[in-house]
Amino acid sequence: MRNVISAVCIKCGAEVAPEPGITVCPNCGGILDIKYDYKYIASRVTAKEISERRDYSMWRYREFLPVEEDTPNTPLRVGYSPFYEVPKLAEMLGIKKLWIKDDGINPTASLKDRASAMAVAKAMEAKADTIACSSTGNAASSLAGNAAAAGFKTYIFVPSRAPKGKVAQLMIFGANVISVEGTYEETFKLSAEAIDRWGWYNRNAAINPYLVEGKKTVSLEIAEQMGFNMPDYVAVSVGDGCTIAGVWKGFKDLYSTGMIDKLPKLISVQAAGCCPLNTELQTGKPWQPMEENTIADSIAVGVPRNADKALNAVRESGGVAVNVTDEEILGAMRLLGRTCGLFGEPAGVTGTAGIKKACQLGLIPNDATVVGIISGNGLKDVNNAIKAAGEPISISPDMGLLLEAFDKKGFNLR
Repeated sequence: MRNVISAVCIKCGAEVAPEPGITVCPNCGGILDIKYDYKYIASRVTAKEISERRDYSMWRYREFLPVEEDTPNTPLRVGYSPFYEVPKLAEMLGIKKLWIKDDGINPTASLKDRASAMAVAKAMEAKADTIACSSTGNAASSLAGNAAAAGFKTYIFVPSRAPKGKVAQLMIFGANVISVEGTYEETFKLSAEAIDRWGWYNRNAAINPYLVEGKKTVSLEIAEQMGFNMPDYVAVSVGDGCTIAGVWKGFKDLYSTGMIDKLPKLISVQAAGCCPLNTELQTGKPWQPMEENTIADSIAVGVPRNADKALNAVRESGGVAVNVTDEEILGAMRLLGRTCGLFGEPAGVTGTAGIKKACQLGLIPNDATVVGIISGNGLKDVNNAIKAAGEPISISPDMGLLLEAFDKKGFNLR
């Protein structure tokens, strides 16, 4: 990989050769970060050349990705998701401009497809035949789908609270699914033991440094879709910390190659019922494990494994941390659906809930330009979608009953 120099430990600074199977720092156990040769990348591609490409997937940014030149694109078309300007919602929130990046339209309906596509590419390079991970749901389904398309076996560990829609995806994709009656932390530990025992390729995002590199393609796309003119703020729902770390890495990569001339501030949004990282950002005290008490299952991570990268990203960006209640998350599901026609699961819309809350708290100025990311599709969690929207009108086939029901709803259609 001519574009990659090494993998650097963010804790002790040690540099490790960027082999496809690397995990944590061999010296101190710290998380690794991929180090690029930005001069080389800048000599190989320009923003204009990227914009003219016809590969409408995350692989249109290969110069920014840690893969060998002869590694093929993964089979599913991951990335290049829709990017909508939503002036009606911006006006409602009292800000200048707002865009929504809808990553729920990826092949398995979440942003996590970006990380899983990268895991599949690196597993190809490692000549592995089996990939494994633990997940609260979306990472699991994304791995199962992307791996199935590429011919890999998968072993996937999920906490028993994972929504049925996500577990159904795993089973349809042919994954070997282990439902663990415990917390995400307990699920993670069991998966780590199994991966070590059987030597499977490790897709766990906080252990495998390449997965952040897949997730960062969402910010590469945001930049391109905005004509490489950066917004003031980007809001991200946060659980383990890998996604917000990836978003920041993507923007920094573009800045380091001169393709953008400013960096946005990050809005770290967590569920109030599980917000260890934001608690540290808000209080200055080291984060502590928390109970996983929120409907936003995909970000219900009481012991975040990518805490250092996530915290560094928010602080370096000069960003803010916002916590939102489950009711505010359900409200964001309705708000996006009814003003923008966009359908996100609870964790997927948490970033938007955070934008609204930040506006209410005066953390975002009225003249700000803001981007929110929907990280997962609403069909992932139908039960909470119904909870947010309510039940339909249900009657027998009778016009009188229909009129009566309309009157109760206040439709005034007589």
